[in-house]
Amino acid sequence: MKNVWITGAGTGLGRALARIYAKNGYKVFLSGRTAEHLQITQNEITNEGGKAEVIICDVTEPSSIREAVKQIDSLHVLINNAGVGHFGELSSYTEDNIDQLLNTNVKGTVLTTQLAVPMLETTEGRVLNIISTAGLRGKKNESIYCASKFAVRGFTESLHKEWEDSPLTATAVYMGGMNTPFWSETDHVGNPERLKGPEVVAEQIFAEDDGRNEIFIDR
Repeated sequence: MKNVWITGAGTGLGRALARIYAKNGYKVFLSGRTAEHLQITQNEITNEGGKAEVIICDVTEPSSIREAVKQIDSLHVLINNAGVGHFGELSSYTEDNIDQLLNTNVKGTVLTTQLAVPMLETTEGRVLNIISTAGLRGKKNESIYCASKFAVRGFTESLHKEWEDSPLTATAVYMGGMNTPFWSETDHVGNPERLKGPEVVAEQIFAEDDGRNEIFIDR
C-alpha cells in the first residue's frame, strides 16, 4: 500500500483529496491544526473501508513539521494543500496578515517539502503543490495572496529543474475558487455556493497525478 501525506486535510479540497486517494488504495496521513476536523475526515475514510492516520501539524512551525515526519514510516506522495487567504486593498493588510499568508502558503510548503524529500527519495515519489489560478496572474484585492502563490509556483518550477535527473517529480496544481470553508471568514466572494465543489477538483487531480509538471483545473 502506498502512502500519501496531505496537509490541510480536515476540510475543503484537502478532505476531498484524502477521500479519493483512500478510495484508490492509498493510506492517507491527514495533517492539520484542528484535530476535530481531521478526525471527521479519518472517520469518513475508515467507514468507506480505507486507512488514514491523523497528525496534528502546523506548517508554520518547523518543529511541528519535524514531529509530523517522524510519524510517517514511508511516503510516496506529498500534497502541500494547507493554505490561508486574506483579501482586500493593499492598505488594509496588517503585518500579521502578511506574515500568516507567507508563513503558511510559502514557508510551510517549502519546509514540508524539504523535510519530506528524504522519504520521497526512497520511493521515487511525487510532490503536488496546490497553487490556484492566483499563481498564474494578479487579481484585484488579492495582492499578498497572489504574491504567496506566485512564490509557490516559482518554487515548484525550480524543483522541475533541480530534479531533472532525479526520479522525484513536482506538480503545480492550478484551480479557481471552490465552494469550501476557505471563504467562511471573508466577503471577497459573495456567493461561494455558485463555485464548483472540491470533490470534482479532487477527482481530476487524482486522475492526472502522474508526475506531470502542471495540472490545470482552471486557467
